[in-house]
Amino acid sequence: MAQNRDIVKRTFEFAVQIIELAGELSRISPSGRTLSSQILRSGTSIGANVEEGQAAESKADFAHKYNLALKEARETKYWLKLVNAAKVARPANLDGLIKECDEISKIIAQIIINARKAK
Repeated sequence: MAQNRDIVKRTFEFAVQIIELAGELSRISPSGRTLSSQILRSGTSIGANVEEGQAAESKADFAHKYNLALKEARETKYWLKLVNAAKVARPANLDGLIKECDEISKIIAQIIINARKAK
């Protein structure tokens, strides 16, 4: 359960960083505004789904919420890599976010595996 509490905190902090990045991107250009919207939606949804998973009604519901969080994390990583490749924002801002997103994905995937084993 400690891992679950840690991921709740970690995804919340990640969402805060995503909101900050989205604000920067929206001021850069029209394409930055569009990317900002995509990153904002998926990047904040990770933590929201993890939080919902904490109040799951069953193990299946828990796994479902965490699977949604994992999908959102993968989508967020895609958008971050796209911003980086298109040089829409400074790469130094993104490297840490991409790494954190990847680590969050791995943790969530392991939580899902552990939840399935506990059946």
